[in-house]
Amino acid sequence: MSNKRSASISRETKETQISVAIDLDGQGEGSFDIGIPFLEHMLDQIARHGLLDLNIRAKGDLDIDAHHTVEDVGITLGQALNKALGDKKGIRRYGHAYVPLDEALSRVVLDCSGRPGLTYQVEYPRARVGDFDIDLLSEFFQGFVNHAQVSLHIDNIRGRNAHHIAETVFKAFGRALRVAVEQDPRMQGMLPSTKGAL
Repeated sequence: MSNKRSASISRETKETQISVAIDLDGQGEGSFDIGIPFLEHMLDQIARHGLLDLNIRAKGDLDIDAHHTVEDVGITLGQALNKALGDKKGIRRYGHAYVPLDEALSRVVLDCSGRPGLTYQVEYPRARVGDFDIDLLSEFFQGFVNHAQVSLHIDNIRGRNAHHIAETVFKAFGRALRVAVEQDPRMQGMLPSTKGAL
């Protein structure tokens, strides 16, 4: 990974041990060893559609359930993104994307504002996709925004298939994130804020 806009973070608690490496200027390559196949599939959407290089390793108390691991992966990913962004000079700051998948359509809008906030308007027609508790996706995003310090709005506009809905959310998130963290050549290292701080 390049040194300019990359970061590696390790986080260890009594419940989980997580390591995340991210390169904001990557090629969309993802490598995941988390023990939760559906979450790994969703994270791969972020990497591929966000053109981020993302490497995540996690060990957690999956014998209890996946809650701690999913949330802590979100937390650690947020910490890594925040570190990789550095002073945020020259970034576009805002990003949005609409992504369809068959009958499902979702919209994600985000702001690398320095102010954490999540609005998550997603309803799933069933509680689980395979063995995965679909409610944990909101915990992932809450952990992420708290530590990435971004404002994030996620809206599922329509959909009948829970897997399709989740996938549109993660693809749209990756694409919106890609736009928000891109270097804007017109900014020439300026901070995208009238306040002078993000």
